[in-house]
Amino acid sequence: MPMLKLATRTAYQTLLDAAALQQADERAAIIYVETDQPDTVITRADFRREVRRYAAALKHLGVKPRDLIIVAHVQNLESIYLFWGAMLVGAIPSMFPTLTEKLDPQIYMRNMGELVRLSGVRAVLTTDDFAPTLGAAVDCPVYGSNHLRGLIPAEDVANFEPHAPAAEEIAFLQHSSGTTGLQKGVALSHQAVLNQIASYSDALALQADDVVVSWLPLYHDMGLIAGFLMPLIQGVPLVLMSPFDWVRRPSLLFRAIHAHKGTLCWLPNFAYNHCARRVRSRDIEGLSLASMRAFINCSEPVRHDSHQLFLARFASLGVCEEMLAVSYAMAENTFAVTQTPLGQSVRRDIVDGLALDEARRAVPATPDHPHARVMVSCGLPIPHTEVRVAAEDGTFLDERHVGELVIRSDCMLSGYYKRPDLDPFRDGWYFTGDMGYIADGEVYVIGRKKDLIINAGKNVYPQDIEAIINTVDGVHPGRAVVFGVPDEREGTELIAAVAEVDTDDPAEHKRIIQAIRQAVASQTTVTLNYVHLVGEKWLIKTSSGKISRAANRQKWLQERGG
Repeated sequence: MPMLKLATRTAYQTLLDAAALQQADERAAIIYVETDQPDTVITRADFRREVRRYAAALKHLGVKPRDLIIVAHVQNLESIYLFWGAMLVGAIPSMFPTLTEKLDPQIYMRNMGELVRLSGVRAVLTTDDFAPTLGAAVDCPVYGSNHLRGLIPAEDVANFEPHAPAAEEIAFLQHSSGTTGLQKGVALSHQAVLNQIASYSDALALQADDVVVSWLPLYHDMGLIAGFLMPLIQGVPLVLMSPFDWVRRPSLLFRAIHAHKGTLCWLPNFAYNHCARRVRSRDIEGLSLASMRAFINCSEPVRHDSHQLFLARFASLGVCEEMLAVSYAMAENTFAVTQTPLGQSVRRDIVDGLALDEARRAVPATPDHPHARVMVSCGLPIPHTEVRVAAEDGTFLDERHVGELVIRSDCMLSGYYKRPDLDPFRDGWYFTGDMGYIADGEVYVIGRKKDLIINAGKNVYPQDIEAIINTVDGVHPGRAVVFGVPDEREGTELIAAVAEVDTDDPAEHKRIIQAIRQAVASQTTVTLNYVHLVGEKWLIKTSSGKISRAANRQKWLQERGG
């Protein structure tokens, strides 16, 4: 079958019949890369065989079409077989992280228990080590790897008949991150996912000789769609590695790109900084990244300084500005909402930061303007997706006016799974909760509406302050959070910052706090009211690994006695 594009979209009905894995040739489907281990090459035949085995095991357990199955697993080949095997049997799979040292165990178990209760989860599939612990916390069967492997008689595999879903049936759930959001399942139909992949493949000019390289976790839309489903369905080889391996040794990504001639790689903003600061020169000696068509930044907002840091650090490996692309994406739209053209430099909009914060307008400014702020474009909407900017009352705003980004498309969620109380649409539009503006048709994202701080009449976006704090010597990069604290006497919000540091030395704490205050004061028009330093693992993360501003604000207030 031809590659899924807009021109061939009508030839495909569901993810199962669209999968290029059905084709007869034996090209590699997945190349799994591990630290200090030989690469594992999985052909399409290997993948078909393993998925069928796991689907037969699930059917043997009594799993039926429309059952919700949670895959709370470490990221490895088995977790991928389980996800696709659940779809093959007609169940609705959803990827989750297993419990790691980065997640609070009490919050994880509480949210998982709520998910099982509210969503009617049929079973959770996890590791052998974690199965007993999780089984005691949830009210549904929990199966470890060895249990499943022992349930696959050869005759069951031979006689297995895959489910034949309708195009409008739910294919899988993506669970949005958040402090209370584990139970908020984004339900995506087969047709919505196919529409997304067709439109996004056109926006990328995806080619049969592309090679996707990814370390991204599969419980996040960036990893699940761009770093798993799209290449698998399109027949494009996928080079995959564990996020934990990548974090410990980020050069693993570059070694995989060099070895397998990677062309596409999606990254969150922090990954650009992590690679630039943590990759050692001796680990990338002799490597080339010249095969890459694009490193695609999917953060909101994208930071110009992160791109420049990455470019300066790896220009010697062949990285050039035209390789640094951007996409605005979210689970509710399956994945991509916008995409910058590949092979072109991303557009940068220099605006008056004071006007952006106070007048809510993106007024063009010169680079030497005293309040100049560089905004990075997320590109134009992908085909069949519309983006507008809405005011508080829902009316649409003109270009360069800041408001809430709203979207509508043919690849939107069907709804939130078993949550009829949550209607995601208003007059056919999805209100994203992201603040931004449009200029010359291109989308610029500023920050989350719910995290916005109103300080002395100024709109303060916490991620801007966090980015500054993360550059201060002594602060763990990526381990700072900023939030607003209501001040009833003054009728405004005060600004609090919490950052993780290594040291307990009071003198060093004093130096770091002073450095944080000076850095923020010198680069913004706001002053921090509170700066609190904490030790490792103090900050609370969501299930997708993001630092939760709301949860950390609550924890900080509780420790201060309310």
